[in-house]
Amino acid sequence: MLAAFDCVTFGYAGVPVVEDVSFALHEKERVGFLGGNGEGKTTLLKLLTGELTPDAGSIFKKNGLTLGYLAQTGGFSADCTVYGAMEEVFEEDKRLLARLKETELAMAHADEEEMRSLAARQESLAKRIAARDSYHIDVRIRTVLGGMGFGNAYTQNVATMSGGERTKLKLCRLLLEEPELLVLDEPTNHLDVSTLFWLEDYLSSYKGALLIVSHDRYFLDRLTERTLELEDGKLSSYKGNYSHYKVLKEEARKTAERAYEKQQEEIKKLRTYVEKNIVRATTAASAQSRVKQLGKMEVLEKPHAPKRPPVFRFCYDEKPYECVLRAEHFHLEAGGKMLLKDASFTLMRGQKCALLGDNGTGKTTLLKFLLSRDARVVRGRYTRIAYYDQENAQLAPHERVLDAFWGVYRAMSRTDAQALLARSGLTAEDMQKKVSELSGGLKAKLALALLQAERGNVLILDEPTNHLDLPAREALEEALAAFDGTILFVSHDRRFIEAVADSIVYLENGTLTPFAGGYTSFLAQRRNASPPPMSEEAPQKTRPQTGYRSKEERAKEAQKRSRIKAIEEALAALEAEQATLEEALPTCGRDFCRMQEITERLAAIAAETEALYEEYGALIE
Repeated sequence: MLAAFDCVTFGYAGVPVVEDVSFALHEKERVGFLGGNGEGKTTLLKLLTGELTPDAGSIFKKNGLTLGYLAQTGGFSADCTVYGAMEEVFEEDKRLLARLKETELAMAHADEEEMRSLAARQESLAKRIAARDSYHIDVRIRTVLGGMGFGNAYTQNVATMSGGERTKLKLCRLLLEEPELLVLDEPTNHLDVSTLFWLEDYLSSYKGALLIVSHDRYFLDRLTERTLELEDGKLSSYKGNYSHYKVLKEEARKTAERAYEKQQEEIKKLRTYVEKNIVRATTAASAQSRVKQLGKMEVLEKPHAPKRPPVFRFCYDEKPYECVLRAEHFHLEAGGKMLLKDASFTLMRGQKCALLGDNGTGKTTLLKFLLSRDARVVRGRYTRIAYYDQENAQLAPHERVLDAFWGVYRAMSRTDAQALLARSGLTAEDMQKKVSELSGGLKAKLALALLQAERGNVLILDEPTNHLDLPAREALEEALAAFDGTILFVSHDRRFIEAVADSIVYLENGTLTPFAGGYTSFLAQRRNASPPPMSEEAPQKTRPQTGYRSKEERAKEAQKRSRIKAIEEALAALEAEQATLEEALPTCGRDFCRMQEITERLAAIAAETEALYEEYGALIE
């Protein structure tokens, strides 16, 4: 056993955060640790590491236990190079190697008596060096730094790095230190997909025990064999990874409900019998025995109803044309770095496209370019874009939550605004707080409520699952999978990508590469290293540059332009007729013949309009 909690309770200002918690961690065990936002997971980890002391109960640790802790915030800090920071881990190894070299030099000039002593020291040092694998320090450092994305940053000073990079560097140090118990609090934050796969592979062969807090379900399923869940201050343990835990938890809940209901029925029968028979002389004795039976019964606590996850629903008012976004032959730069050169991108109506690529390749920059009013970006008619910003920059920190929402959507009644916020996971108390007082998860839910109210037929989402707990992520997945509009999104959550995306665009080495099919197909194609197949509706289409066009080609182009103009005029006429009929409909009164005539014409207009939209979309391809 490495560590154990025995009836541990801890709270702030007399309010318990964790209460009567008991569990143990064993050698080489891999444990996932779950809990909603604000449930106290980080508090429990700090109790384990010794940063906090329990109010009651005991915490036991193995003598000499080496424990490494990666916190969500507060990365590695040092005034040295990246490589130098990693070398510091191996000071003992370097000392042993230096002593071995000194011993071997001394052996070259020793007499017979000194030789025996030096040879014994050499053998001892060689065994210790071999056990520690000290000869491969450089290989180990380069393996970890390369896998974590620092392959080209060996000489960079740590002090010049961002907070996210320093957190990744802290993880590199921990991996090289190889503690007996490695505690990771959201280790997948700041990692791109390729780094995530590398870290999973590395940790799958890790020699020590792992305790992992993560919202990455792929990560938990791949690495964990037991799951702890902290809920309402109580800790529960389940065998198996995340997927298995979900099944077991639901089974345990149903079993507890059945046991509670059965006992309540039994209690009701006993009480009814006592009430009817306690005053009768012939049955008083049997009634008293049932009273004693009730007194001895250990009454089960009513199981808590499962917490309701948020409910997201994305709707829009009208369909856009077939092609909703198009940008051709554009260049993108940021900070003097060329991100994309002569790139083209097309997004079609109904497409759900994931934009993937390593950190720093320009995914967010590309989203913002497509959102801009740049002349190179062409939007289809009736396209209404709703944008989710991962930084939630549109939220004013000083405003109350309800005001921040209602100030944007004044047309919505106060009741409807509160109902939408509540469905999105904010309580009445949350709505009265300032935005700055909300946790990261609640800010994300507020931003998603604003996104729903915008009623966009095209959703552009930049890391929408950041800060969301697992139930909220799964609710968002379901809502986006059911949405029949268009989605373009960036995410590092692989389960989310798999659930939502029906196509992938991969940004790498300054190019955009489309992949038809979902995330599983994309991974298979990437692993096989085969050229990606181009589908007819792939997001990126290349067009040959032509110079001379024949007379027939010019005539066809003229006919095409003429037809496009005719369709636009026809659509305008139909829209005008539709508006006139909709205004006339309420005036029909009891003239049901006239009402039926208008209704039938409106249906015909809708059909004609849809057919014209389809033809228009094909012509502007």
